[in-house]
Amino acid sequence: MTRSLIKEVKEKAGQSVSLMGRVMNVRKLSAVTFAQLQDYTGSIQIVWEKEVEVKTGDAIEVAGAVKVDERAKGGCEIMGGEFKVINTSTEDLPIDLSKKDLNLQLPTLLDLRALSLRHPKIQAIFKLYDLLLKHYGLVLRDNGFTEIKTPKILGAASEGGANFFKIKYFEQSAFLAQSPQFYKQMMVGVFERVFEIGSTFRAEPHFTTRHVNEYISLDAEMGFINNFGDVMAMLNKVLVEVFARVKEEGSGFLSLYNVDDIFVPEKIPAVKLAEIREIIKKKYNHEIAEGTDIDPEGERLAGRYAKEEFNSDFIFITRYFWKDKPFYTMPSPDNAEETEGFDLLYKGMEITTGSQRIHKYDELIANMKKKGVKPDGMEYYLDVFKFAMPPHGGWGMGSERIIQQMLGLASIKEAILFPRDVKRLTP
Repeated sequence: MTRSLIKEVKEKAGQSVSLMGRVMNVRKLSAVTFAQLQDYTGSIQIVWEKEVEVKTGDAIEVAGAVKVDERAKGGCEIMGGEFKVINTSTEDLPIDLSKKDLNLQLPTLLDLRALSLRHPKIQAIFKLYDLLLKHYGLVLRDNGFTEIKTPKILGAASEGGANFFKIKYFEQSAFLAQSPQFYKQMMVGVFERVFEIGSTFRAEPHFTTRHVNEYISLDAEMGFINNFGDVMAMLNKVLVEVFARVKEEGSGFLSLYNVDDIFVPEKIPAVKLAEIREIIKKKYNHEIAEGTDIDPEGERLAGRYAKEEFNSDFIFITRYFWKDKPFYTMPSPDNAEETEGFDLLYKGMEITTGSQRIHKYDELIANMKKKGVKPDGMEYYLDVFKFAMPPHGGWGMGSERIIQQMLGLASIKEAILFPRDVKRLTP
């Protein structure tokens, strides 16, 4: 008999089907055995009116009749007949996958990652993540962006500063890309609108719930803009559509985390950095230290302000200080101490950094000199600006932080299949 998928069985009421999947739970009542079977399309209850030797974690093939029962999950169940254990564990599972919640400490969850990922609630995180990546690409394409893939092994650090991983590359030194920044700017001169979904690496020795050393960045760059407001408007438009599609397709996964809505305003509120610092100080009695643009507590309070003042989970913080931004960020024409740069906060955490970039060669070189950045190794990037680059800007967005904030996860590492941090290189 040809294999049927669990999502298809309700259409086959009264028919016999053959299913393959993993047993997620087994219960025995008198002479009746109940098992919850999972395949990649869903789960369904199997009922044998006898005792059968099957255990949680087994991979099985089972034949049986489809019985409609609205009380059952999915509206039907399988009256089990013959079954075959395809494979069974050679030892007891170290975690109980039949529980509604695993309730494991984070190190245990990650040490046993290949097993903990079998749990439906953990799988839901990555089903939503899959939808986020899918629709980010689709929405950007709908808006005229071309997807590119840029090198991750570079001859010079992509941000021109510290926090990079240096590697041996045959007989010379190389660096893991901190971002696709240089390449996506260069490609604006080719395609005008580009985006990338790719790995980025930051050698920052953090021990926080929001940092890792390898993450997937959602980048975009667009040309012929009037100002950085055009970039913010495009990002806003993209997020409205992406979140709406994720909600539509992923409502079942969201419900496992008691998330009813993931709403992005048609116009996300925006506040200048200097102003939000004052608001946080006066309204919440928190003073951000001098020399810092905004600290994590300041971000949290800015998110609180956005919710209280605008009923928004999102807020743009704009006009970041010149001293804190990379050399390619456009200085503000009306205040040399500020830039045409912004961050986007989601539920009190920065998820996106963006700006208008300097597009004229002489101005770019002058800004580098002011910041003490040497052009060595970046000539391939800088020389492009000699050839009429259009006014442009873009963003880089942390994909895992979006999922972390969307579901209220305690750590970003829960939103990464196999996270890499200061101490973790396995599994």
